Amino acid sequence: MPEFLRDDGTPDGSNWLPFFLIFGSMAAVAYADYIVVSISLGYLYVLPLGISAIFLRNEICYSLAVVCVFLPDLFGPPYPSMDARIGHNLTALVGFVFVVAIIQRYAAQRNALAREVRNQRDALLHDVELAAQVQRMFLPGSKPSIPGLDVAGMMQPARVVGGDFYGYIPVDAHRMQVVVADVSGKGVSAALLMSATAAALQFQPSQGPDVQQTIARLNSGIHAVSDGEHYVTLVLAEIDTSARSLRYMNCGHNPALLLRRKTGQVETLDSSCPPVGMFEQELCELSRLEIDTGDVLVFYTDGVTEAANRLEEEFGLQRLTSIVQETSSLSAEEIMRAISLQTSEFCQDNGFSDDVTILVVKCEFGKSPE
Repeated sequence: MPEFLRDDGTPDGSNWLPFFLIFGSMAAVAYADYIVVSISLGYLYVLPLGISAIFLRNEICYSLAVVCVFLPDLFGPPYPSMDARIGHNLTALVGFVFVVAIIQRYAAQRNALAREVRNQRDALLHDVELAAQVQRMFLPGSKPSIPGLDVAGMMQPARVVGGDFYGYIPVDAHRMQVVVADVSGKGVSAALLMSATAAALQFQPSQGPDVQQTIARLNSGIHAVSDGEHYVTLVLAEIDTSARSLRYMNCGHNPALLLRRKTGQVETLDSSCPPVGMFEQELCELSRLEIDTGDVLVFYTDGVTEAANRLEEEFGLQRLTSIVQETSSLSAEEIMRAISLQTSEFCQDNGFSDDVTILVVKCEFGKSPE
């Protein structure tokens, strides 16, 4: 049967359906023409011929048109004369061929448009996948070799491309910058801005590792291209293993968590300024904290705390804090996996509606990286 069908004429697995409709309607018209003796109903064969013009190949359609011309001779009322019969058949043939040709032309245009849409869709998906590959290039490929720091990070986009970013950038032998960022919006536009932000952040230390200067330069660049319509929330922190200190700036981002090993309490590193790129100038204070061996830093995006279950209940900061406290004795990789796993289990089949990014830094001063 497939050899009688037009290309892209029917969905896969439904090759029998056009034949059922065509021959079923032909039989129905022939039966109606047979029982109605006062007038010929041969014009109703336009219905099965129209269906055939949509689904069947041209030669099959025109063959059916010829068949439908002579079916009234068999099932319809008799003609008063041979001339009337010939005239009726010729008129029917011209009409049937005209209808088949018009519908076939429409079907061909429809199929051509469908193919063009599929080709454009496939090309777009290919471009988006390439964009995703480029975006993944900006994510860390390996852990930093900074003695005294155990680091683990992950980013799971809600779509093929995402608007989240994380990274760790060694400054010198005992200092490292870590960053977690989230671009406003979703999709390709957010991914493009995030790729530009990631590239700018990775090149900043060579120009000047100061956290405030990095934020100021980044703010100027993003605001210049987005004019405040798009912005980036981020936490940029610099960890000094020699001084055992943390310097950070939180620009409109979710509060990072700092678990103190000695007390078991969790402190929040709250936002102190607007998101990067929202305003022409970024007025933000640099915060400083002392850190010690065993302390755990957790950076994340709102895809974690705003993950919702079937009851539309959000995961929330309290659940995240409890996980950090319960797993603080584990490695950074294990803490990160525990957060990711419990967040996924909380969502169940609901899935993530936003990008999920987690970055964990565990202080192990006095230890060498594995």
